[in-house]
Amino acid sequence: MTAVGYSDFNGLDILVLHNVNHRSREKRLVDVGFMLNVEDSHTINYSMKKLVKAELIEGTKRGKEMFYKTTAKGQKVCQEYRKIRELCLVETASSTDRNFAEISKSATVLRGVSGLYDQAARAAASI
Repeated sequence: MTAVGYSDFNGLDILVLHNVNHRSREKRLVDVGFMLNVEDSHTINYSMKKLVKAELIEGTKRGKEMFYKTTAKGQKVCQEYRKIRELCLVETASSTDRNFAEISKSATVLRGVSGLYDQAARAAASI
């Protein structure tokens, strides 16, 4: 994020910004927490307040809940971040002789195993 002019954000702030920007749909705090697998909603809320203050996201209250979306400025920052990520990561990875279909399959297996561990942890907590 420093490369796009925002050095005051930590990793969670960046994840929250990109999650809110994903698919250009409004999201609630609980939606973002669920997608990022972060149970402590206070940390998500703190990140959102920082992003609102920086004018990268904005919230709209409906009933008792706030719905967040990226501003035009926030969308531009996400696009610039994407360009830099692709330049530094994707192009470099593509220049190696790795089989990306195999890497994709491994990532799918790891996500599945992670889900199993999450389910087992919830089951163990209820015993």
